[in-house]
Formats: sequence, C-alpha cells, structure tokens
Amino acid sequence: MKPIRLIELFAGYGSQALALKYLGIPMEHWFVCEFDKYAIQSYNDIHGTNFTTTDVCDISADDLNIVDTANYKYLLTYSFPCTDLSLAGKRAGMGRDSGTRSSLLWQVERLLSECKELPQYLLMENVPQVVAKDNLKLFGEWTSFLQKLGYRNYYDILNAKDFGVPQNRERCFMVSILESENKNFTFPTPRPLDKRLKDVLEDEVDEKYYINSDKAQQLIAKLIVDGQLPN
Repeated sequence: MKPIRLIELFAGYGSQALALKYLGIPMEHWFVCEFDKYAIQSYNDIHGTNFTTTDVCDISADDLNIVDTANYKYLLTYSFPCTDLSLAGKRAGMGRDSGTRSSLLWQVERLLSECKELPQYLLMENVPQVVAKDNLKLFGEWTSFLQKLGYRNYYDILNAKDFGVPQNRERCFMVSILESENKNFTFPTPRPLDKRLKDVLEDEVDEKYYINSDKAQQLIAKLIVDGQLPN
C-alpha cells in the first residue's frame, strides 16, 4: 500500500487522524487547517505536531502541496462546521454566498478547483441535516461538482450506537474516491450494541470537573446568544 499523506481541513483536535491511528493505518500529518487556536493547540499536543492556526479562506491549493500522487495516497478530510445546519442552531444553512459558518464548504470547492493534482480520497462527516430537505439541493450541487472532478461519492447516515458506542448519535458520512483509483466503497454493517453507558462512566469523578449552577446558566445563556442552542 502506498504511504498516506493526510490533509485535514476544519481539523479540530484531529479526531479523524486519531481514527486512522486506532485502526493501525500508517499515515503522515501532511497539512492541517484549523482556525481555532485552542483546537490547534490540542491537535499538536495529541499528535506531537507543530501546526499553526490557519483560515481556510486564506489558503490555496499550493498550501495543500499535493505532489507525486503516483507514489502517495492523499486523503483530504473536510468536516466543515455544522453550526448553521444543526437542529441546535438557527439553521441558517450553507448557501454559497450566505456568509454562514457552514457555507465554508464552498471554500473546499475552491481549493479542489485549484488543484493540479487531486487527492485520491475525500472524507466528510457532518450532522444528518446536511442531507435534509432544506439543504438537499445544495448537497446535490456539491456531489455533482465532485463527480465532474472524477469522484465517485458514497454517503449514508450512521448512528454511533450501531458501531459499539453507547450513544444515540447520528452523523452523515461521505467518502469520495477518484475514478482512476478503480475502487468501490461499502459502509460497515451495523452490529449489536454490547455496552451500556454505565459501562464507560467512571464510578467516582473529581469535583473539579463539575461546574456550579450559576456557571452552568451563564454557559447556556452564552450558547443561546452565539446561536449554538435554540432560544
């Protein structure tokens, strides 16, 4: 298998990189784009890297540095912000010129359009609302764009409880593979859950991890103001 060079847009703390590590898949942290300084600090601490904060609006395909695709496999992840799609937000959408955080998806379109060599594999994870009625037309525009570039797209809504995690958490995943790779993709088959929440919770938790009622109310009020919780 050719070496994997991982490119993470909207990287957060690198959960997708961690997934590859947990699966024992060797890869190189090739490029990371993350706007939040605390997230990038966490990323570097977890992965032993030294990336700096970057804004996806300010980078170009040259920054992705996709070269020598005959000898390397490039996996680009682009799990763009769900803030304006999630039921917990104001659902302002991901319209191309809307200025919402979820509209940053179209920066990925720009970057891929600029690429002289395309990443062979793409991976997206987002809330199920990305394929809901209000967003389905735009999602169709996105998948059509990828098809024109030569990608086959595979997407489905998966629930964490069907894959060993005792949590009812649905997410939409999409895998895109260049036709030239001559590969197909099948999502994993759900399996019976053999754990309950009590199996993973600690019996005793230090009080420093709790916040008092006043601080909790302040946090909730801030999340409402920021549009991350419904009013």
